[in-house]
Amino acid sequence: MKCFLTGNFTIANTNELNPENGLAERLRAALPAECAAVYVCSAPDDPSRTDRYARLAKKSFEAAGFVFRGFTVLDRRNQADTAALVRQADLLVFAGGHVPTQNRFFREIGLRQALAGFQGVILGVSAGSMNCSGLVYAPPELKGEALDPAYPKYYEGLGLTDTMLIPHYQILKTDVVDGLRLMEDIVYPDSAGKTFYAIVDGSYLYLDTDARRQEICGEAFVIENGALTPLSAAGGVVPLT
Repeated sequence: MKCFLTGNFTIANTNELNPENGLAERLRAALPAECAAVYVCSAPDDPSRTDRYARLAKKSFEAAGFVFRGFTVLDRRNQADTAALVRQADLLVFAGGHVPTQNRFFREIGLRQALAGFQGVILGVSAGSMNCSGLVYAPPELKGEALDPAYPKYYEGLGLTDTMLIPHYQILKTDVVDGLRLMEDIVYPDSAGKTFYAIVDGSYLYLDTDARRQEICGEAFVIENGALTPLSAAGGVVPLT
């Protein structure tokens, strides 16, 4: 299995695949000439939204020369077919969205179990990338979450990696939720005794489970024990295992 865990796989404000840090090239090398793709949603009860983003994702790939023999959306409408859809897929795209909502759906459909033995390619997008970790850190993002003492920040994920990602760092570093600075007031304190990897769009975590290879590609930062430390620059590759 090969995983590309991104914040966004397209260039900002476009629908073009992002070539930064070799992403598009490596995806092309990892996939067959014609592939079957499954787009796993983040909003299982909002089919129109899911279908819209799935169409955009498919167009992005096709514009870059990728050919699909099937591109199926997996959401509430066909969740009973999860195991069969995963088995026949060459590419699984885990959509971006609200991390806890997607995490709950992944658990409801038994996605972690369905992935056992999967030998294809996974492309994670934002929340979809975050939910690939064994322990998922989901800082508050919606109004009211940061002020809710009962809001859970940690979830059981798919267990594909132990690396906890925070995508879109170039945006989140100035983000404010419920009047609190997301990074300084929430994430930094939460990093006590933990390690988070913040990546900017265009960077990604690459996993090759067969080769036991894990590396950060592109600009990234380490957040641990309340401090932010640069890890790598654009174009750089840092092995994590």
